Amino acid sequence: MNLNLGIEPRDEYLSLELAKGARMLLEGQMLVKKGETVLITGDTSSDRRVMEAIAQAAYAMDAVPVVLYYHTMPNACTEPPAPVSAAAQASDVWVELSYAYVMHSPGYQKALANGVRYTCLTGMDVEMMVKCVSRVDFDALMELGNHLKECIAAADEVVIKCANGTNLKAYNRGRHVRQSGAKALKKGESVMMGGQISWCPVEETINGTIVFDGAVYPPSDICALNGQIRLEFKEGRLVKIEGGREAKIYEDWFASFNDPNMYRLAHYSLGFNPGVTKITGRIVEDERVFGCIEFGIGSQGRVIGGSFWSAASHTDGTVLKPTIILDGKVFEENGVYVEPKTRELCKKLGVTGY
Repeated sequence: MNLNLGIEPRDEYLSLELAKGARMLLEGQMLVKKGETVLITGDTSSDRRVMEAIAQAAYAMDAVPVVLYYHTMPNACTEPPAPVSAAAQASDVWVELSYAYVMHSPGYQKALANGVRYTCLTGMDVEMMVKCVSRVDFDALMELGNHLKECIAAADEVVIKCANGTNLKAYNRGRHVRQSGAKALKKGESVMMGGQISWCPVEETINGTIVFDGAVYPPSDICALNGQIRLEFKEGRLVKIEGGREAKIYEDWFASFNDPNMYRLAHYSLGFNPGVTKITGRIVEDERVFGCIEFGIGSQGRVIGGSFWSAASHTDGTVLKPTIILDGKVFEENGVYVEPKTRELCKKLGVTGY
């Protein structure tokens, strides 16, 4: 049995804890109501136990679960099969578990326009559900997220540094910051797993270097990094990729789309889910390693509050131990928050080291 990788195949493995997490997800975050249609989609790489647990939880809440799965597509953000897109547009709540997630695709955008409340839980298996949902105080997590959001929103100049060579500067200029792991309060809203805030500084002010040292996805043949990938940005656009074998794979993946918008930096995100302490190769977990910062490149979702554009795909990568400097004052140092109230809230959440 390998508890760290989350590959235990038995149906009974953590089954009670999984059931609790599925109910917490639907009741506490997606705010599912009696009679609502809850669409659960996955691909042939999804953990079917998680799909079934969410369906059972929906039915126990007197909602109407609909479960669809299909082949695993080669790239994320690809338009799903037509029946999936049609079902999403007709649903009240959509829980996506596909490994090759469809966020940012035309079908996804149409579903949001029709009012669906959506969450992307790409690659979620039993371990991830239990560690990141079942065993986490969601209200305390949101309290921390709201404070982080306020701190970022109050700053103009944002400098991200790291011993790995990351040195990036940008300006918020009053840009909106959202807690992406929040409750799905509104129709047509996209939310993510708890433990993340996201925003994009004014794109043209983003200059410098990001060195990914944790995980990158997509493409699927990288995921957990063995080396580092160095990216140079000028006025919000990726202009150079350097590193070893993985950097070459990444560079070729970008080039394969022949889409200039693929090189645009789409968002910054802070990860702070206490259930995630190390890289697993599953991006929804990896971008929530406590204290990390994650950057998205490619399509920019409208909910980010930036310039908004579509691209052929979207990719995310992490810097595990950043130093974040807000208007000249250190907010986080080497992956550890130093701002006093943030530290208090981390302690309240039970995070090791605070």
